[in-house]
Amino acid sequence: MAHRFEIRKNKAGEFVAYFCYNAETMFWTEGYSSKASAQNAIDSIKKNGPDAEVIDKSAD
Repeated sequence: MAHRFEIRKNKAGEFVAYFCYNAETMFWTEGYSSKASAQNAIDSIKKNGPDAEVIDKSAD
């Protein structure tokens, strides 16, 4: 599958959740002190993402 989430550690030693498509990172979360918090962020994105509103501010 081309889409995936990855949990990695940043330079500060925090856990960060990344959303990737093929070899490209599309977005990432803030850093968390625990891996469980990064996993909770992934779970929240998966649960709430399909219903997220899209706001076009390109004309602003």
